[in-house]
Order: sequence, then structure tokens, then C-alpha cells
Amino acid sequence: MKYISIEQLDPDKDLILPCRKNQLDLLKEFTGNITPDFEGEHATCQTFYGKAGNRIYALGIGEEKDAVKIGKAFQKLCFDTKKYWKDTMQLQGTVLNAEELQKAIIGLEMGTYQIGRFKTEQKAISETTIQVTSSGDIAGPLDEGPLIGATINRIKALVDAPANQKTPEYLGKWAKESAGLNKYKCTLLGKKELEEQGFDAVLAVGRGSENPPVVVVTEYMARPGDGIDIGLVGKGITFDTGGLSIKPSQNLHYMKSDMGGAAVVLGVVELVARMGLNINIVGVVASAENAVDSKSYRPGDVINSYSKKTIEIIDTDAEGRLVLADGLSYIIQKFQPHQVIDLATLTGSVVRTLAYSAAGMFTSDSEMATKMSDIGNRVNERVWPLPLYEEFETDLESDIADLRNFSGKPVAGAITAAKFLQAFTNEHKHWMHLDIAGVAFGDSHYAKMKSSTGFGVQLILEYIKMSIKK
Repeated sequence: MKYISIEQLDPDKDLILPCRKNQLDLLKEFTGNITPDFEGEHATCQTFYGKAGNRIYALGIGEEKDAVKIGKAFQKLCFDTKKYWKDTMQLQGTVLNAEELQKAIIGLEMGTYQIGRFKTEQKAISETTIQVTSSGDIAGPLDEGPLIGATINRIKALVDAPANQKTPEYLGKWAKESAGLNKYKCTLLGKKELEEQGFDAVLAVGRGSENPPVVVVTEYMARPGDGIDIGLVGKGITFDTGGLSIKPSQNLHYMKSDMGGAAVVLGVVELVARMGLNINIVGVVASAENAVDSKSYRPGDVINSYSKKTIEIIDTDAEGRLVLADGLSYIIQKFQPHQVIDLATLTGSVVRTLAYSAAGMFTSDSEMATKMSDIGNRVNERVWPLPLYEEFETDLESDIADLRNFSGKPVAGAITAAKFLQAFTNEHKHWMHLDIAGVAFGDSHYAKMKSSTGFGVQLILEYIKMSIKK
């Protein structure tokens, strides 16, 4: 969609009218001063008609506590009503501050996402121009909001794509095309390069698939010659059978989403480049397909890794931490970023701990933790701190290798996975792990089955923006 600023509303055109709870003076003004059967509860919508027969979409944005969720309200409105929209739609933005308006625009853009891209009959997509009124300068929200919303839709399409289309090679191609369009560097490490450089853990995970693993390295350097401010690492398992420790068949089709962390990394690097932010970042996506074959790695095997640490395989379904181990070792050794953040749909344990409300956050850097928590609450992509106690290291001790990839215990699975990753960070003081298994993919109003949420893009983008050197 297209967004432009206007000074005055046209009373004869269709209008989106945000209404705070029990503050309906504007609505009464536009509807002939009647008392509407509408209270402005969050994410509620009611359609009224003006004197010219134009539609007035009264959108409830709730109370002050609901401000962080305002994007959800606009997303739902767009998804539910866009089929009735004309070429031009107005948005009464004077009741929103700049931050709320940006969230509203992101929500509107996300509401245009169409999940059925493989259907034989495609719904026609009409281009709508949103004319926005405001009481202040809204150039920032009008510029950034559509970019962020459109990029979230792009990474949602990646996560929702079927595994026969979305191979590791496909993720590499996606990144290459994005880099060419948005002027950042992208390097693809295929099977030959991975063997030469020692990505043994990535290669082990991908050994059973006909689709070879790929490591995607993206670099955006706003200040050439300076060091890397932030390194991002994403788990890119394009399909996860569990390997020889095979998963149950129920809901196995959803394992196409096991590259949600990789999608966030790809989307954020693209966004930073498109927005021209003054920061140096590197993104590494370690991608493989965990399949079942005679060549698959086995429980009981001992494999090597990029760090040269040996790993005893207890469970081949604990594969995400293996590809991340190589990705973390690689980015820290090669680029030496000041801060490192990895994102992964890593464990069912974090879902049992936090349900679908927040990502599990692991770090020993209290400043990073506070900053990420504050941002998460502000953009409604919440994180919750979980411990990295030394006591959990014994759960990963192996008799025959440097460490094992799975404790085998039915408790603290998200924590022991994070402790495993920590062993490959070279004691980096500013490392954070985000386990997004419960928030990257799930039930929604917008699909009949589970689908991508787009979680993480706004969280990491805002973190990066707050980390820019003045």
C-alpha cells in the first residue's frame, strides 16, 4: 500500500477512525452526533456510514495499556475489511502519536499478507493509497512503517513456504537477490566451502538430505573500516524430521517453520540496509535439512565442529544447536562483533515454560537483557530472562567427547540448549540467545492452520537502532 500525508479529511470518502475506549466524540461527529453501539474496546471494529454513503470504520484501540498492541488492531482491521476498500482510504491520525502511528502503519501493511501463494486461483491484490492526517510531523512513520511491515510479510512468506520449495539453497538465493537490490554483501558457503572451512556440525546435520546445507553470510557496513557492532546468527533448519531420533507424525508438517530464526536475521539485515542505518552488522544463517537417510548422522556418533570441539550426539532431534554452534563460532572468530545475538526456534521446553507469550532470553550481559526486555515490551514482542547457571554444565558432560548435545533429562531443556550454545561463544561477554520456538509460529486470526507471526523483526530492528553510535 501507499501512504501519504494530508492536511484535512474529506467527509465524503471512506475513513478509518481510531477510537480510544469510551472516547467517542470524533465518532459522534462523523456519524451525525448519534450515540453508537460501540465502546472502543481494543481490536473491535464497527462500520458506520456517512452522509455520502461512505464507510467509516470505527476501530477500537482500547486503553493506555493497550497502546503496545495497536498494530494488532490495525492488522485485524485490514485483514477483515480490505476487500471492501476502494483505491483511496483515509486514516484519522490526529488521535495517535508518532510511535502509535508507525505501529498502525506496520499493522495495516501486515494485514495485506496473503498466505495462499501456492493456490491455483490467486486473490487479486488492489493497491490502496492511505491518506493520513496528523497533528505533527509524520514523515518518519510514513517512511519506516511500510518498509517494516512489508519486510515482515516477506519473512512470513519464507517461514510459511513448504520445505520442498524452501531448501537451504533457496534461502541463499533469497539473500543474494536481496543483497543485490539493497546494496549489501552476501556470501554463500556451499558444501565444498563448508568442508574446506570445517563446518562439521552443519554438515553432519545436513548429511541425510538430498538438499545440501548452506551457510549464508550477509554484511552491511555503514562505516567501512570500523569493527562489527552486532552479529546476528539464525537457525535455518528448512525441515526437521528429527533425523534418526524421528519426531512423531502429528504436526510434523509444521516443521517447515524451523528456520524462523534465520528468517528474522535475513529480514533485519535487509531492513537495516534499506533504511541506511549507521551501523555495521553481520548476519549468519546456518541452514540445513534434518532428514532421515542411510547417510544420516546417528545417536552415539561423535562429530567435530567449526570450533574444533567434539560433540557426542545423544539425540539427532537436537540439531538446531549444532548448526548454531558452528554459526556462533564462525561469526565470533571471523568478524569479532562487539555484540552477538542468535535467534532460533530451538526447544519445545521454552514453550512449556513460557507458552506462547514470550521468547526465552539467555545472556550474562545485564545491560543487553534490560535493553532487550524494555524494547520487547514496547513493540509487543516480549522476552523473558532464563538463567545460565554453571550447575547446568554437568548435564552436557560426555565420557567420550568434549560435550554432548542433549542432557536426556525431561526438565530445563531450554536452559541446557542455551548452555550448549554458550560453549561455542569463546566466552564472549556480550552474547545473547533468544529461543523463539513459542512465538515465531502459531495460531492466529489470519489463517486456518498455524502460520508465521513475524516475531523478532521489530524487536531486533529496534535493538539495533538503539545501538547506533551517535
